[in-house]
Amino acid sequence: MKKEILLVGGGGHCKVVMSIIDERDDIEVFGISDDDEKKMGMFIDRKKIAYSQKDWQAIIKRCENAHVAFGSVDIPYQRKKIWESLRVIGFKFPPIISKQAKIARDVQIGCGTVIMPGVVINPGVVIGNNCIINTGAIIDHDCTIGDHSHIAPGVVLSGTVETGEMTHIGTGVIVIQGIKIGQYSLIAAGAVVVKDVPDYSKAMGVPAKLIRTNQTR
Repeated sequence: MKKEILLVGGGGHCKVVMSIIDERDDIEVFGISDDDEKKMGMFIDRKKIAYSQKDWQAIIKRCENAHVAFGSVDIPYQRKKIWESLRVIGFKFPPIISKQAKIARDVQIGCGTVIMPGVVINPGVVIGNNCIINTGAIIDHDCTIGDHSHIAPGVVLSGTVETGEMTHIGTGVIVIQGIKIGQYSLIAAGAVVVKDVPDYSKAMGVPAKLIRTNQTR
């Protein structure tokens, strides 16, 4: 019997998550929740956006699983906030993994993480909770990805790279081996990272240069 899952967020990222779920024979979409009143009643694929956050307490009596189904480009802290709100209510967060991804047997994948099509994850990798490993990303051996991070399409992380919580690695970024990228940091699209990046930082360019450091949020 398939497990049902509530998707929170009714945008483009949700479409991709739904396409992955459609591949699977162990999970199906219960419904879609979004607090944007303009989206209420709209359809994504064959599912209507019919719920909002006020409905979650009632939903968990019928569906115990949830997934944060929106990205982190414009609202990076919101993914963590919503995930925590769902967790407090009692929802569970099964990982959603595309059958088109290639993942080594010993890879550890946290609760609520989504692995998109074309991803390659090599041995020894540890991925935290509520992460997005986006289309075509390559994560080489023994990397560690912090909770609530977003590894964007086409990113290449060489061996033993570490990223802190809430890190966003932009589209097409290359990170050489052994680099540490601090928590709450952003690496701009197309950058090549050859030096460590501290917490609360933004880096961009080839090679990547630090352009901002915020000591507090």
